[in-house]
Amino acid sequence: MHRLQLHYTLSKDSSPALVRNPLIDLLQAVSSQGSISGGARALGLSYRHVWGELKRWENDLGNELVVWEKGQSARLTEFASKLMWAERQAQARLSPQIEALRAELERSYALAFDNSFHVVTLYASHDDALSRLREFALQVNNMDVGRPEPQKLHLDIRFTGSVDAIRALNEGRCVMAGFHTLLDTGKKTLTERTYKPLLQPGRHKIIGFARRTQGLMVARGNPLGLHSLPDVVQHRAHFANRTLGSGTRVVFDELLALAGLSNRDFNANAHTESSHAAVAHAVAAGQCDVGLGIAAAAQQAGLDFVPLAEERYHLVCLKSALAQPGIAALLHLLQTPQWQNQINQIPGYSARQSGQVLSMRQVLPWWDYRRDKIPAAG
Repeated sequence: MHRLQLHYTLSKDSSPALVRNPLIDLLQAVSSQGSISGGARALGLSYRHVWGELKRWENDLGNELVVWEKGQSARLTEFASKLMWAERQAQARLSPQIEALRAELERSYALAFDNSFHVVTLYASHDDALSRLREFALQVNNMDVGRPEPQKLHLDIRFTGSVDAIRALNEGRCVMAGFHTLLDTGKKTLTERTYKPLLQPGRHKIIGFARRTQGLMVARGNPLGLHSLPDVVQHRAHFANRTLGSGTRVVFDELLALAGLSNRDFNANAHTESSHAAVAHAVAAGQCDVGLGIAAAAQQAGLDFVPLAEERYHLVCLKSALAQPGIAALLHLLQTPQWQNQINQIPGYSARQSGQVLSMRQVLPWWDYRRDKIPAAG
């Protein structure tokens, strides 16, 4: 069974939308001209090239393609004729889809040549507000949001754990990362041990995105009466935890430390999920009694929500990226009243400092610059 591969070319010239194989063109030319030399002239190619290509295709396909006898015109073999028939059948059936595919590719490439259109690749901890921001950016691309020159923005968002998101930024796989920390996190905490090695003052810039509330997602009516993490332990409730490397797992482990608890008290490694929505689904399906997550995920799953802690959701980029047009367009979008009204309507969210470039020392107060400053060489 031979497999097909599709390719396309970029050109300034307008041409019909065709998906053609060079072999079909060779066979068509030889058949219509009655000889390899005539087919070569019709295609503007040399006899040697066409003859060599036909032999190569015969070796690849394991069948003869052209037969010629002295004094007679060259003709296609039955196998070659069936290839031509298969091509005609496929083209007749697929030409509308091929034309639609060509049109879609042309639209996408038109944006690549549009200087007012910007793509920002963002790796981030999963967040409902970011998903809404992506859709909002598409909606306002053709709206007046206060910029003197219209700017079109597409957010290419890849959801991953907070730690992996910042690593992707540092490795150059994206231009911005999203992660979150407890509002009152301080020094010598798990949050500091997790994120401080990944972030450098002077190299990275923190941008405000949102404040949101993390809490317990429980069945409707909270049948076990769970109002705190110690309650979960006391009732021996089956807890759905997040995977290692996720921002919510870091938040959960820090909340445990603040409450004088540990993962052993929860048997919390027994059931892990990859997102807020997955935890909510596990609770709604009765697979677990409770899990930590955001209010929006609990509401979407028909669950009750018990708030525990407020956190900041940060965006971070390299300092040098602030001058990029795409980042500037994003910061402007985050500061528009239209967007801030939208985020304030999401349960458990507020648009505090959205789009503002913030002091890393204030929002992540882990650095003692006098102690951490590298002495000058000399």
